[in-house]
Amino acid sequence: MRRKMWRHRITGAGQVSIPAEVRHRWGTSTVAIEDEGDRIVLRPVPDDPVTALRGALAHLGTDVSSVDAIRKSRDADVEIEERRWQSSGRA
Repeated sequence: MRRKMWRHRITGAGQVSIPAEVRHRWGTSTVAIEDEGDRIVLRPVPDDPVTALRGALAHLGTDVSSVDAIRKSRDADVEIEERRWQSSGRA
């Protein structure tokens, strides 16, 4: 994509208008502002960060549901506790 640059004035209230073309392209109503010392960077922030994270991690794929993963994790915890109990001589 070709880079574009706009020049805007900052209002007395500290506001800057983001061109509609840019807002529509990024599809968000929120931005993060980063001061990098020699420049200011605006980065789009998803309106729903959980959905965005799911989308960002989708390429990892999984055939295990979150419920199954939690169940397996809890089963493993129970096994560890049972072994501790047995090795302590209390069983």
